Amino acid sequence: MEEALLLVAGAKGEEKKCCGLGEELKKLSYIAAPMVVVSVSQQLLQVVSVMMAGHLGELSLSGVAIANSFTAVTGFSLLFGMAGGLETLCGQAYGAEQYKKLGTYTYCSIISLILVCIPVSLLWMFVEKILIFIGQDPLVCSEAGKYSIFLIPALLAYAVLQSLIRYFITQGLILPMLLSSCATLCFHVPLCWALVYKFELGTTGAALSICFSYWLTVIFLVIYIKYSPACEKTRVSFSLDVFLSIPEFFRFGLPSAVMSCLEWWSFEILILLSGLLPNSKLETSVLSICLSTTSLHYFIPYGVGAAVSTRILNELGAGNPQGARAAVIAATIIAVVEAISVSIILFCCRSVLGNAYSNEKKIVDYVAQIAPLLSLSVLMDSLQSVFSVLLPILTFTEFTFRPILFLIFSHFQIGVARGTGWQRLAAYVNLGAYYLVGLPLALVLCFMLHLRGIGLWIGILAGSTTQSLLYAFITSFTNWQKKAIEARERIFERTSVAGSYLS
Repeated sequence: MEEALLLVAGAKGEEKKCCGLGEELKKLSYIAAPMVVVSVSQQLLQVVSVMMAGHLGELSLSGVAIANSFTAVTGFSLLFGMAGGLETLCGQAYGAEQYKKLGTYTYCSIISLILVCIPVSLLWMFVEKILIFIGQDPLVCSEAGKYSIFLIPALLAYAVLQSLIRYFITQGLILPMLLSSCATLCFHVPLCWALVYKFELGTTGAALSICFSYWLTVIFLVIYIKYSPACEKTRVSFSLDVFLSIPEFFRFGLPSAVMSCLEWWSFEILILLSGLLPNSKLETSVLSICLSTTSLHYFIPYGVGAAVSTRILNELGAGNPQGARAAVIAATIIAVVEAISVSIILFCCRSVLGNAYSNEKKIVDYVAQIAPLLSLSVLMDSLQSVFSVLLPILTFTEFTFRPILFLIFSHFQIGVARGTGWQRLAAYVNLGAYYLVGLPLALVLCFMLHLRGIGLWIGILAGSTTQSLLYAFITSFTNWQKKAIEARERIFERTSVAGSYLS
């Protein structure tokens, strides 16, 4: 501990020079732009499959929508959330120049996530029976069951892919991900079209195309790691340290998964609830379009946040909080501009949005009706996704305008929780906001006041608002100086432990 305090004192004594805001915006944009392309390209794989299936008819679109919601709730969201723990571990290890630990942590993440895939895959084999048991349309359940079973290979690929993405992000190696994502998307579109229409596989072809595309990306990235000089410092052989790091990975990954999944699940539950409405095929199809749109957009600011988090974690690991503070300010500007711009564009294009997913006029008209609420969701998600990785830096720096930031951006709870050790509190807040306020209100508006899908979406927006208010209250009464000291001690304690592993 004394060594850690000396290192902190040295870091404070040798304060590094921070670049100007204009220069920081340029640097951030240079890193973030390709990362946005990477994130959106990967998400487009599933969106394209939904679009292809949607043009087969209302039943196919509804079946794929239910299947996507179920598989996201039980599998993809869990893996995505747990991989967030790897981002923290690798980012700080890279900043502290413990390069070999990146390879060890990545192996550890792949093994851990594949182990999680085993029970999830078994669950997906019984999707049809589960959905029928909870009261869904049997025809829709049959389509959803087939789609989910053929999506199992994609789950395994996703486990490896999310680990590799964190490995590359923390080193700032965006080019290999950019090339692989763009190439895979170009391959996926004609492949999906051929499997769905040319070979007449329908929704099964849509699922298989996702599997092929995910594994193609994984193979490309593995080859790059094996042969590229850029990965030479972090490339390690498989060893016992991989298994010794599993408890540490789960210690970070599980809280990260809980915080991420509680919110993600609340949106997916809306799709399942819409299947209980009288005109279930229409309601499910429309809410699926809304969710696919918000999910696709989410990965634009997420790409920015992922790029910024690389700089923040590396700067913290190197003991340079001033450089990280500049990134926070620049990201704030980018996040606000992006959120407002996309919301306005989406609102203006509301009358044609549904045409991208379906030829059914009633679906297109319903999407136009719910689009204003969709714009509000995009606005909130855009800000949250960036600042969920930015707010930890506020515990390391002194912001004179910090209380204002917390009141405005209190919605970005994940980063605060990771930075201050609030994992349990964050889970309770998400549980209360979405499952005690948002979803109950959605049920009342939908089934008692007969607002149908619009009521469901209003309820989930109410949950987001409650979440923001709770975090505004919590952060306004927090002793941030004390939290900063605790956070620094945790970082250097992990650094010492990692050093003992290496030695």
